[in-house]
Amino acid sequence: MLFNQIAQNKRRTFYVMLGFLLLVALIGASLGYVFWNSAAAGIILAIVLGIFYMISMLARSTEIVMNMNQAVEIKSEKEFPELWHIIEDMALVGKVPMPRVFIIEDPSPNAFATGNNPEHSAVAVTRGLLDRLNREELEGVIAHEVSHIRNYDIRLQTTALALVAVISALVNLGGNFFWWGGDRRRDNDNNGTNVLVLLLSVLVLILGPLAATLAQMALSRNREYLADASGVELTRNPQGLINALQKISVSEPMKNADPSSSSLYIANPFKDKSWTHLFDTHPPIKERIARLERM
Repeated sequence: MLFNQIAQNKRRTFYVMLGFLLLVALIGASLGYVFWNSAAAGIILAIVLGIFYMISMLARSTEIVMNMNQAVEIKSEKEFPELWHIIEDMALVGKVPMPRVFIIEDPSPNAFATGNNPEHSAVAVTRGLLDRLNREELEGVIAHEVSHIRNYDIRLQTTALALVAVISALVNLGGNFFWWGGDRRRDNDNNGTNVLVLLLSVLVLILGPLAATLAQMALSRNREYLADASGVELTRNPQGLINALQKISVSEPMKNADPSSSSLYIANPFKDKSWTHLFDTHPPIKERIARLERM
């Protein structure tokens, strides 16, 4: 059951990520077709922007995310020995290097992992997580976060953020062309097929950011299920994570979390409920617990 779930979640993540990349290419092609009469030019622009944003975000992802969430790095095990040893143990079991450790001074229990690869990773936990969870529960949460590192979810999330940034840049560029009177000269503009393709391209540019947000949310939800399953593989104890998720689900919202980082946390730090699950950054905790109980 455990390994089947891990394999299934990896397949779903691949499909979502493939859809994400195709969406970037489609938006680039639409931009090129509308303004330069060349879909290929738009795709090339999307690739160039994607590489630029990817390099920029991967190079400084840990520092950026930790600063946005007001996290303070712990340099020595003497400051928080139990937390340090649990992270050390889970990293050893998960066969990844010891990540950097950060504390967020917030009474609400929560945690996240970030970085661009296991060699340059970090785990942040809130003060509330340390105060409210016992060792078994804390091990479950840390195993979940180490699984994000081991499964390269941290790089995947950074990639998703970069792709969202690329889509926003392309759409903004299209908007600027409209405002600045971008001229689009093509032969046979009155051709019915050309008009239809043009309208579809404009529609893609308008709806692209919404589709990107939905893809990012779907990717985040799927990776949480995978990290839950992988975390149990490390601890061999689903009950620890189950109890931790139950405590987190009834806690108050965080005060110091950054909205753009909300999908990184083990549970939604703001506790808000969308009118539709399409816009949730995390799968329902009840469903996550139900899956863990079936293990």
